[in-house]
Amino acid sequence: MPMSSDSTARAETVISRCQTLARFSEDVGSTRRTFLSPPMRDCHREIATWLSPLAVSVTIDAAGNLRGLYPANHPNAPRLLIGSHLDTVPNAGAYDGILGVVLAIALLETLEGRRLPFGIEVIGFSEEEGVRFGVPFIGSRALVGRLDHELLSRRDVHGVSIREAIQNFGLNADQVPAATLKDDVLGYVEFHIEQGPVLGNLGRSLGVVEAIAGQSRVELSFAGSANHAGTTPMHLRRDALAAAAEWIIDVERAALSISDLVATVGFVGAKPGAVNVIAGEALATLDVRHGSDNVRTEALSDLIARAEQIAKRRGLSVKTNALLSQRAVAMDTFLADRIEDAIRKAGCEPHRMVSGAGHDAMIVAEKVPAAMIFLRTPGGISHDPAESVLIEDVAKAIDCGVHLLAQLASSQETLGRMCRA
Repeated sequence: MPMSSDSTARAETVISRCQTLARFSEDVGSTRRTFLSPPMRDCHREIATWLSPLAVSVTIDAAGNLRGLYPANHPNAPRLLIGSHLDTVPNAGAYDGILGVVLAIALLETLEGRRLPFGIEVIGFSEEEGVRFGVPFIGSRALVGRLDHELLSRRDVHGVSIREAIQNFGLNADQVPAATLKDDVLGYVEFHIEQGPVLGNLGRSLGVVEAIAGQSRVELSFAGSANHAGTTPMHLRRDALAAAAEWIIDVERAALSISDLVATVGFVGAKPGAVNVIAGEALATLDVRHGSDNVRTEALSDLIARAEQIAKRRGLSVKTNALLSQRAVAMDTFLADRIEDAIRKAGCEPHRMVSGAGHDAMIVAEKVPAAMIFLRTPGGISHDPAESVLIEDVAKAIDCGVHLLAQLASSQETLGRMCRA
């Protein structure tokens, strides 16, 4: 189905707006926008100018989330949330997270003032990446009531706590509980770039996310004996780094043997770290992800067992330290089915998939039905200035959103959910 000039023009506007927001940065010459940093204020101000002509009331909640409410056709109607996050990683691209917020605004513009049986709340989460405080999803945690005292006390490298960052931004941290979602929310829909190569390899513009993969992160420490590199015979060595290297190859081999499993050793460090000293200690991290929690946890146990076997055979010891265990989160089947229909009506062949990356949708799903639509990421490149989108994919995403809103507005099941809200 060819793109209309109207959808192409809207897509061009979306891309231009994403690039505008990318200029609001803590760094000169690249994009970095962390939780409630000064550029976030500029970001809020710019987005508010796009929402103002649409009769949208814009507020910033106590967790720093931008929230813009487009009213329904009658008072006290429930709301559908559409959005994503506004923060970035260092040296970021222009579309991760931000695209989902800007697309939500584009969908409101397509309504041209027409009201639906439900309101639409555009939401730009203040934090998803975990860059500033080492913990992700600060914004969406607030919506589900999980931004507690312990988390608010967490500090960045400069000693500033989340609570203090909120206060410094001119917000009141004591009002964080008021950001929690009420019972009048129908669900949450998030448009997001895939950040991977699957849709591109399939030649598909849009994908339906069925689930967000669970994650396990573990730190392993291999302990052997440091010794002189020139005088210690090979068969008498207890080389911790060699043990770690053998295990890393095992990790790759095991992951390749299990469908859809991904396992990554992203960091390796050796001590004492001198060119002429056998490593007495080696530290390695392990990240394991899969759509099934059973598959993920079994694979993790097997990989830790392999590390222990390798260490024992080499006369070493190994210790493990669990860093993260995040369960897999299924997306709402009703919304996913409606999205699949909407993608087809937009002229695309949908692809059902699991997201290997974490997203705000997995947090919001604790409280309300949640769903995600992926846009193809050319080259699979993300978290880099080379991150891009295709104008035809953005246009198809807008068309998909228009069809989705129409389906939800006329759906008896949607109306049933409204009655229960």
